Amino acid sequence: QVQLVESGGGLVEAGGSLRLSCAASGRTSRATGWFRQAPGKEREFVAAIFWTTGNTIYADSLKGRFTISRDSAKNTVYLQMNSLKPEDTAGYYCAAGRFGTPRSRDYEYWGQGTQVTASS
Repeated sequence: QVQLVESGGGLVEAGGSLRLSCAASGRTSRATGWFRQAPGKEREFVAAIFWTTGNTIYADSLKGRFTISRDSAKNTVYLQMNSLKPEDTAGYYCAAGRFGTPRSRDYEYWGQGTQVTASS
């Protein structure tokens, strides 16, 4: 079992920044990803990182604004979000799995999520 706890969400003005954290405990996983879901929309891949290599993948539309990183000593993955737009408003979820892919079905464990709201 892997337990994931997200934090760092909140309300920010458009153009602002937030850093989300995902603290993991329990078994280790090969990869951790971030997804987001806005009301009435499907869950969307944001980014993923592999723990051992630090390799990352991003949704093309978010490259350059969002950065995923990890702190192995703290078992925590971060998502730095810059130049936030109102369309970034969503619940953000971290997930752990063996394969760091953009497909949500490849992740076995999920956190409860943290809300991000970017106001115009």
